[in-house]
Amino acid sequence: MFDRRFLVMLIIPLVIEQLLAVSIGMADTVMVASVGEASVSAISLVDAITILIVTLFAAFATGGAVVASQYLGRKDYESANSAAGQLLVLSLTVSTLLLILCMPVRAPIIRLIFGSIEDEVLALGSTYFLYILASLPFLASYNACAALFRSMGNSRVSLWVSVVMNLLNIGGNAYFIYAMRMGVAGAGLSTLLSRIIGAAIMLTLITKPQNTISIRSWRSMKWQGEMVKRILRIGIPNGIEGSVFQVGKLIVQGFITVFGTAAIAANAISSSVISFTNIPGGAVSLASITIIGQAVGARRHDEALYWGKRLLLISYIAMASLSIPGFFLTPTVVGIFNLSPEASAIAVTVIKATMIMGSLLWSPSFGIPNFLRAAGDAKYTMGVSMFSMWLFRVGVSYFLAISLGWGVYGVWIGMYIDWICRSILFVQRFLRGKWRTKTVI
Repeated sequence: MFDRRFLVMLIIPLVIEQLLAVSIGMADTVMVASVGEASVSAISLVDAITILIVTLFAAFATGGAVVASQYLGRKDYESANSAAGQLLVLSLTVSTLLLILCMPVRAPIIRLIFGSIEDEVLALGSTYFLYILASLPFLASYNACAALFRSMGNSRVSLWVSVVMNLLNIGGNAYFIYAMRMGVAGAGLSTLLSRIIGAAIMLTLITKPQNTISIRSWRSMKWQGEMVKRILRIGIPNGIEGSVFQVGKLIVQGFITVFGTAAIAANAISSSVISFTNIPGGAVSLASITIIGQAVGARRHDEALYWGKRLLLISYIAMASLSIPGFFLTPTVVGIFNLSPEASAIAVTVIKATMIMGSLLWSPSFGIPNFLRAAGDAKYTMGVSMFSMWLFRVGVSYFLAISLGWGVYGVWIGMYIDWICRSILFVQRFLRGKWRTKTVI
């Protein structure tokens, strides 16, 4: 069903798009770092919370993309268009509800999750959170449309719109943070404006009639119960999995706050840098929704298995090509962030260790689950993720970090053990072929 050119044209734009997103994210952190470590800590804490919120409607985007991809594989274009409309309805509804519910209680949310953080960090975090919450409906719209374009095998659209958004964001940061001296509020306002413009562009493009999938009339936006159920068969397990996973990460991040601002800043920088080396794996994981989904929709399961193995190999090679030089450049990269000597030392150690472990374990831990979701096997990925998260990433992290006093290092070691468990169970599931019995459409 696919050739090398299709694969390249799908994956390369996704790699570039994610590279831009992470690079701009790092640039954001560098810009805010000039204001002080309290600002870096505030933004990192709020970002951890908003990832949890974004995960909820990102799950619907994945569900809609799987359904649309399988319909395309079956060449049922009318149903694919119907799925597109319902995906957008769900994304906008959920994101707007979250905005309304969280806006009045954003400071208590931060305090509830992270406990005894410094008052300055709480105040800065509350300010930044306001702008991020306001941007959620626009981010949801962008993500839904981007997922639909990827379902068509067209990742170039989201790449170019992402370029526009990131340029606006970095330019806005420079203006609001440096020229206007707005600090974290400037970073938040820049993010809000860039997401508004990005969503407007994507919503315009998805209505073009030349697209294989498009929102061609407002009638497709009316509630269609049966189609929503199909999306939710993937979206609900994926949403529960992602939400519980992010809650676990928040709890673990709460462990880190016990060790002070330097530890929080070091953890934030480490996460930002590591996300850079995970870019190829993330791109392959997104591409797999299209490839595996279309193959399964066409009832060509052997081809889905073949492409799953190929995509996993590509992910391994690409991630190693970044991790090897990144290991040796870590001290230089950390030096860019102007951290204190204590925070810098922690970050260098964590990043080097994670470069090694990530290149070995990240692809099967987070790539193969997307293969399974694309085939409709979302409940299994949910169960494994929840089990491994709470037992290892939370339980073992607490034991190592708090009980044994290993600090930040204990938290990251717990994460490595979580990756090992996930890798074993997901590889076994994919090779045994239980996913072949699942149906979505």
